[in-house]
Amino acid sequence: MKNPSAPKKITWIIGLIAGILGIIGHFSHIQILSQYNYELLLIGFVVLAVGTTLKEV
Repeated sequence: MKNPSAPKKITWIIGLIAGILGIIGHFSHIQILSQYNYELLLIGFVVLAVGTTLKEV
């Protein structure tokens, strides 16, 4: 198994923004965010997981 590495800054920012939008969509009634809140949270988690697994991302 590979050792995890820190993701690039842009990868971390994209994952963080997607996760925050997913959380905001869960607790608020903004239509587009509320409709896709779980997908946004999942995308944020996957982006961060891929960013720590692969070195170039």
